[in-house]
This record gives sequence, structure tokens and C-alpha cells, in this order.
Amino acid sequence: MASTNPFFLFTFTLLLFSSLTLSRATSIDPTTFILDISSALQQTLNILSIEPFAQETVSLPSVNSSSSSFSLPLHSRETVFKTQHKDYKSLVHSRLARDSARVNSLLTKLQLALNGISRQDLKPLDNQILPEDLSTPVVSGVSQGSGEYFSRVGVGSPPKQFYMVLDTGSDINWIQCEPCSECYQQSDPIYNPKLSSSYRSLGCNSAQCGLLDVSQCSGSTCQYQVSYGDGSYTVGDFVTETVSFGKSGTVPNVAIGCGHTNEGLFTGAAGLLGLGGGMLSLTKQVKATSFSYCLVDRDSANSGSLEFNSPFPAGSVSAPLFRSKKIDTFYYVGLTGFTVGGQMVQIPPSLIELDQAGNGGVIVDCGTAITRLPTQAYNALRDSGVALFDTCYDLSGLSSVKVPTVSFLFSGGKSLNLPAKNYLIPVDSAGTFCFAFAPTTTGSMSIIGNVQQQGIRVNYDLANNRVGFTPNNC
Repeated sequence: MASTNPFFLFTFTLLLFSSLTLSRATSIDPTTFILDISSALQQTLNILSIEPFAQETVSLPSVNSSSSSFSLPLHSRETVFKTQHKDYKSLVHSRLARDSARVNSLLTKLQLALNGISRQDLKPLDNQILPEDLSTPVVSGVSQGSGEYFSRVGVGSPPKQFYMVLDTGSDINWIQCEPCSECYQQSDPIYNPKLSSSYRSLGCNSAQCGLLDVSQCSGSTCQYQVSYGDGSYTVGDFVTETVSFGKSGTVPNVAIGCGHTNEGLFTGAAGLLGLGGGMLSLTKQVKATSFSYCLVDRDSANSGSLEFNSPFPAGSVSAPLFRSKKIDTFYYVGLTGFTVGGQMVQIPPSLIELDQAGNGGVIVDCGTAITRLPTQAYNALRDSGVALFDTCYDLSGLSSVKVPTVSFLFSGGKSLNLPAKNYLIPVDSAGTFCFAFAPTTTGSMSIIGNVQQQGIRVNYDLANNRVGFTPNNC
């Protein structure tokens, strides 16, 4: 056992004993879940040798963005870009480093809004951005990469296909552009606007330019700048282009950044699709009344899907969708608490409520991996009577174990039972599993991460202000 806490060792020993005996029973116990250790460890070996998907070029019809449905395959990072890691443990460490940078980025964005920093207060840097100019060190894109889930999207006319990071925590869409002053390595050729007949620069007085947090003029051309809290950034011209969605069709005049200077945690992807709730997000620009995704296990070779304007699935566990008055990017969900093994975890509701000042609350985010909770709520979840939490365990030699079910409770009384693999994850190929939750400071925003969302279709019903969670609907 990796933990030195005697209470957790004793608790887990009892849990293993009960697992080995209860596993012979035929009845279904909703308070426990089977963790398939053998399958999980086999995936940790397979993911290191998986070959990336072949790239496709498709011919696309034009569609009406206000009414049509779009669907795109959704791939995890290691199925798109060949991993350079020699063992699974180093791969996990790189994922966790990306995840910490990601959370810092979201919290920085939120703090700017809570502190009343307006667009007028944010000015572009006069000189070329250097890593030392940023609030946190730039982590090497070559060694870290960015984003966990990608979709292949067409840009331009005729369309060229690019792998783009999906991000529900940001609004600005952008792509690396020729000519490059500074561009990181990507898997596709860099987008060349001279080869597209639909490329149009946006003027400084355009409505889209006025919606940018940070902008300036170069002559009459609007220029954008996006700096992320992890030290990554992109700078270039703000333009409109035609964007293609697989075989579903194309949407013209989508405002995107044409990035000539880009650095940070984006290696591999050509750019980013902002799926947040702001006016410049892709969801707003295609006039989506809803969108949904299903994220496959990051160690699986399978693909999920991203859909716009798809119907709300029958049988979904639904929860209210909230918006903060301070920031329109994030999707807040009405989470009220948790159960572990069928037992209520005792936490003050105020710990995870969104207050009038914009503090607290719980967002759903596809870019964050590990769910973050305020320290007091995390400790209550970890220290629940049947917990094996805040520690890692050596499960080598076992094929499966029964573990207590972790459930999210939502406003309205609905609950979502998480599969065991969505909260106990392998961190090496030898059989070490750890709890996939982490604490944040009191008063911070909580985040439901993508590990907890794996294998569950998450539907954002924007028209009716609700979020639906539908297990086994990829």
C-alpha cells in the first residue's frame, strides 16, 4: 500500500475482504461498483503503443447554422498524437501537470472577473510576449501538450482539416496561421489564409472585435490576444472563416483568431474551439440551442462524439444550469452534495453554492481532468465511513474489487452514480490506483472534471437551462 494512514489501510483491508466475498453474490448492490483492475491495467499498456487515427478529407455540403444538427467524432489525446512517454507512470505525471496548469488558468480567469477587471483594463502587450512576462512559467509544449479531447474540423474554402482542442472553459476560437512569427509544432500543416477564398479580416469597429477582452488595431485590422493562466498565449488577426463539421456541413462567417504568435501548452493541435457561454464561443456563433459530448476513457482507442442541436436524451439525470453574473463563460450546475456507498456525505451546502458575488459554485468542464472540490468538502468525501480516499493502493495481483459507489446529488433530487473507473484510476501499469478528486482553497469554484464524465453523455440544454447526464450513451 502506498498510503501510511492506518485508518485508510484498515478500511481498505475490510473493503477488499468484503469485495472478495460479495463478488460471488448474484444480486446487484447499488451502493457498490466493480472496479475491473485487469481491463484498466491492460489499457495502460495498450495506450503506449497505439497508432494515431488516419486523417481524412471530406466533401461537405453547406447548412443553415440556426437549425441544423452537427456531429463530430471526439478523440482522446493519445489516439490522435503518438505519445512520447515510455511508461504509463510518466504519462500520468504529464497529464497531472497539464491538469494543474488548466485549473490555474480557469481560476485566474474567474479571479479577473470577480476583481472587476473589465475589458477596458486589459491592454495588449506592446512587445513580443516572452515566457518571463507571464504570471506563471510556460510549461514546454513539447513535453506537456495541452487539451485532452480533440475533434477534426475543417477551416477555410476549400476546407482543410485540422485537429482542434475542445474547451468548455473558454470562448475564443483560434487557429495557428501562416506566416508564423512564433508557432509551436502541430500535427497538421499550418493553416494558410492565402489558400482560402472565405477568409475575411475583421475591422476594428466590427461588433466581433468589440466583444474581445483584449484587442488592438493594426491599421484597420482587429487584432486579438488571449493569455491563459498557465502561461500559454495566442496573438494575431481576428477574422471570419468558414468552419466545417465533419460530414454534417459548413457554417460561414465564424469569428476566429488567426494566430501568428502562439506558445505554451497546445502542441499537437492546430488551435482551439471555445465551447463556453460567451458571445464569441462556437456554440453562440452557430446559434446552438444545445450541445453535448461523450468522452471516452482516455486510455481507450474508441472515440466519442460532439453534437450540436441534438435532442435531450430520455432518461437523463438532469440538473439546473446556472450562469454567473460575473462571467458568462462557465457552465455552473446545481450540485448539492454526494453519497458514498449510499451514505450521505455531510457538508454545508454553502461550500458548493454559487453566491451573489460570483464565489463558489460548481462548473462542468471537459478540459479539466480531476474533479476539484473545496478543501472542507473534499475532506468530508475522503473521510466518509467507507472511504478509501486521499491515498493510493497497490491492487496488483487482483482482477477486480468491489468499491463503494460515489454519487453526485443535484438540485431537484436527482443523483448520478459514477462507475468505479471514474473515481479510481491507475497511475502506473503495475496496479497502483488512486482517488481522482483533489482539493481547492475554500471559496474557490469547484470543477467536475472529465475523468468523472467518462462514458457519460453530457448534454447542455442552453434553451432550457439544464444539464443532462446519460450514462452509457456514447
